[in-house]
Parts: sequence; C-alpha cells; structure tokens
Amino acid sequence: MSGEGGLSLQQALAALLEVAVRAGVDENRARTEALSLAAALAESAPGAPADWATVFPGATTQDFFDAAVRGRRWRGAPTAVLTELVTAGSPEKIPYAEALAELASASCTLGEPTMRVVGNASVAAAAQLQAAGARPLQVVSTPPPAVAPVGKDETVGDKPLKPEAPAKTVDELLAELDELTGLERVKREVHRQVAVLRVEKLRTEAGLKSPTITRHLVFVGNPGTGKTTVARLVSGIYKALGLLSKGQLVEVDRSELVAGYLGQTATKTAEVVASAAGGVLFIDEAYSLTAGDLGADQYGREAVDTLVKEMEDRRDDLVVIVAGYPEPMAVFIAANPGLASRFRTTIAFDDYSDEELTDILTGLTEGADYELVPEALDRFREILAETPRGQSFGNGRFARNTLEAAIGRHAWRLRDVTAPTTDQLRQILAEDLSDDPPAPEDPAPEDPASEKPETGVGESSDVTDVHEQGVEA
Repeated sequence: MSGEGGLSLQQALAALLEVAVRAGVDENRARTEALSLAAALAESAPGAPADWATVFPGATTQDFFDAAVRGRRWRGAPTAVLTELVTAGSPEKIPYAEALAELASASCTLGEPTMRVVGNASVAAAAQLQAAGARPLQVVSTPPPAVAPVGKDETVGDKPLKPEAPAKTVDELLAELDELTGLERVKREVHRQVAVLRVEKLRTEAGLKSPTITRHLVFVGNPGTGKTTVARLVSGIYKALGLLSKGQLVEVDRSELVAGYLGQTATKTAEVVASAAGGVLFIDEAYSLTAGDLGADQYGREAVDTLVKEMEDRRDDLVVIVAGYPEPMAVFIAANPGLASRFRTTIAFDDYSDEELTDILTGLTEGADYELVPEALDRFREILAETPRGQSFGNGRFARNTLEAAIGRHAWRLRDVTAPTTDQLRQILAEDLSDDPPAPEDPAPEDPASEKPETGVGESSDVTDVHEQGVEA
C-alpha cells in the first residue's frame, strides 16, 4: 500500500501522531480526524475502504464512508485540530500541517486512486499548509524526532526553539476577513458586531450598565459561500476581544450530534458542546435537526433541547453559529422558543459572481503551487456561463472541485512525460478543465487562391478548439 517514494498511510499517521503528542493533542482525536480526512480524499478510489481499514482495525466499509462524510469539510480547509493549534499560536502548528500534507499524499496509495483523488490530495495539502503559514506543498518525508517539552528560552540540540507566535489581534483578523473575495454584506455585519461587542466590553470594564447582547449567530446562504471560513475568523475575533477563553472552532453536522437511541443523543450533544467550550460551535445544515412534521424526528429535537440548555449553562464562554439555506433556517429557529431568544443576528451570504469565482479559483491554484494559463481561465469562465445556478450550485466549492479535477487530469496528461519541465508540472491548461478530449480542428475549405507549397509552412496540426469541449457534470 505504500506509494513509490512516499509514506504509506500507516507511516504518515504514525508521524502525525508524534507531532500531536508533542503539541498536547489527544492522540485518539488526532487519529480519528486524520483517518476521516484520508477517507474523504480517497472515497472515489476502488478498493480504498479495504486499504483504509488496515490502519483502523475492525472498521467496516460503512465506517469508511461515514468517516469520509465527516472529513469532506477538510478537503479545502484546515482540520479542527490544526485550527486550534494555529489559533493558540502553537510552535507545532507547521509540523502538524506538514504531517497532514504528508498524510494527504499517502491517501493516494489507498485502493486504485483516480485522478480525482490526486486532485483532492493536492488541494487538501495546500489548505493545511497555508493555514499554518507553511511554504506551499512543503512536506516532510520522515517524521521529526520526538523531543520533550521545553521552555521558550531552551534549546533542542544546538538549535534554539522558536518563541510561541503571538495571537492575532482583532485588527489583523478583520484584515483577513476584508481580504476574502466578495462577501461585502458579511464583512459589514461582522465589523458592526465587533464594534458593538467591543463597546459592551469596555462599558462593563468601566462599571457601567450594559444590555446583554446575544453573541450567537445565524449564517444563511447557499453552499460554498464562505460560511465556515468566516466562522473560523469570528472565533478568533471573539477570542481576541476577550469574550472567549480559547477561540477554537468545532464544526459539526447532524450526524455528530444525534445518536441511534433516545437518551443517547442528549449525552452525545452535551459532549460535543463541551469540546467547543471556550470557542465556537459551528453547526452546518442545522435545520436537519428539526426536519419533518412535529414529533417526526425525536432525536433531532432532543439534540436541540440539549443544545439550548448547554448554551444557557455555558453562555459566558461559548458561541454557537448555525448555518444553512435561508428558508429552512427560518423554520429551524422558529421551531424552539429557546432558539428564537438566543439567535437574534442573521448574516446573509450572497452567491459569488463569475469574476469572484474566477478569483477564488486563481487563489486556490496559486496556493497549491499551480498556474492557470490564460486559456484555462477563459475556459473556466465559459464553464461558469454554461453551468445552471440554483441551490445545488457549490459556489466556492464548485471552484475547488474544478481545481481538484483539473489537477487529476493534469497528472494524467503528463503520465508518459519522463522528465517534465517545471512549467509543465505547474501549468493547468484549458484541456485540464474538461473530461472530453480536445476536439480536432476542422480542416479548412480548399481555396485555390490560398494554396501553399507542401512544406508545412503556416500549417498547424496540434491546435485544438478548447471552447467546444464538454463540461463536467
């Protein structure tokens, strides 16, 4: 199962767990998260569940696909553990990101990898490294040696340890928010919330009366509009304001809150909330907890009741952000009086324009250390014009999926090139954005007046019309 010249999943996981132990991360949590990411990257590879199960003793095929569902959110974003290390300024954030990048690469050894798996792994590795501030696609080939924890001024061997990075300020985090593509309404609302909460904190410190302002938020919008990214920034902003003790983001969906039996759901939900204490609990597609007619989903309603109670018990050191489509979220909030009283601020995330999606694709490509040639950008704009827009359209996720597929096709295109140049290794061509092969150029009609000598001058046998290629479903 080991890939040529790289680590097997077992080896990559062992290296990651070494870093996790040094960083003070629970080993079981790091293992579960890492294996979920690996499953999400390799889920389209035939035979991957069996290979994956060799490092997860007793796991079934269903366990593999359940893990893949949990791990999909990290294909284009840092994992929860890495987010916490970055938020805390841990000196292990870059080694951990590098270990995750190596694990993403090792995921390509599961089963019979498809071109999609190669693209998934490349984008996921870049996302982890970027989040930690590491050089794009810089991975470690061997696990770093374990060392005992030492103080800031002590050394390992003859190399002094780097001092712990200072936590980001509110202004730095707001600047990161402002740099995001699009989302103008979201940026204005977050800035407004920060101003209100800052003044409330100052009034409290000055001994003045201040109304209790609900910090919990509702994010509404179609998929891929940046809700998770903004939630991660909000968690850091609240931490910088002194409103949260840790500032970590714990992202969950219905499957991680609801158990198989009544009574177990309350315990499961309470445990998830406890893991988010001191930070932000982000519940995606939260309306799925109350879907159906009254009483049709007792498990989801048990989770909501527990959530409301936990929000009250932990109101001083927990922020909950719920997200989903606009109409279902309105029904969700109205389903429980406790929810309606705690979620008073709704932030709407608009769909991205074609130009914004092109900017997003360009940024993702550069982050993965690839380059889109101008013809490829033109082809992407054509694909956008041909793609229907509705609730199922993925917005930023569409751009990421396009890049993942293009990276896979790029690798396939170079399969027979023995020694590709650096430009060949980096450049994404227009033909990489489509599943269909380039269409041959139609022969020009014969024109006696324009006949040329049989020297080939002025002829072109390898020009293709990429604009006639099909679009991936």
